[in-house]
Amino acid sequence: MARINLLPWRAARRKLREREFYVQLGIAAAAAVVAVLLWMFWMGARIDNQNDRNAYLQGEIKQLDAKIAEIKDLEKTRSRLLARKQIIEQLQANRSQMVHLFDELVKTIPDGVRLSNLKQSGDQLGLDGVAQSNAAVATYMRNIEASPWLGHADLTRTENKHNDPSTPYTFGLNVKLRKPEPQDNADKAGTTAAQAGHPGNGGSKP
Repeated sequence: MARINLLPWRAARRKLREREFYVQLGIAAAAAVVAVLLWMFWMGARIDNQNDRNAYLQGEIKQLDAKIAEIKDLEKTRSRLLARKQIIEQLQANRSQMVHLFDELVKTIPDGVRLSNLKQSGDQLGLDGVAQSNAAVATYMRNIEASPWLGHADLTRTENKHNDPSTPYTFGLNVKLRKPEPQDNADKAGTTAAQAGHPGNGGSKP
């Protein structure tokens, strides 16, 4: 005998599919929630790690700032010490320069020339004096320019107030001071030593 199903099987099938759909939807929603929670946990861990790195870097930056400030203080101290050292060296050099300056003034002045005034302003030297002739003044200027401690000489004035060639000429010179190079000093010292050891210059034979 054939069996006939008189129940609304289409409605039952529809309910079964709806039940399966809602179950799958719930599983998907739960998976999405779990994925979101895992993502939030991962991002929170990354943020905490970055915050720790930022805190470490800020601590290192503070230490570097302190070291930079200390280095700047040391540089200031070094600059002050170098400035003092330069001042001391300049004073020592000027003290030595004055000795050489007066020595060169004696060596360079020719016969017939006499100085009446001397004034130094920085590396400029002003000389006033009297000479028997303009030729004596020109000779004096050449001697000055040949000196390792005296430089270029500018003639500021020369005059004979009495209009008489036999009377002295008054003159004024501006001289640029200079320091000889180390090689010039060595050559000069060698020349002096050679002259001292030469028999014709009063040296003694070995």
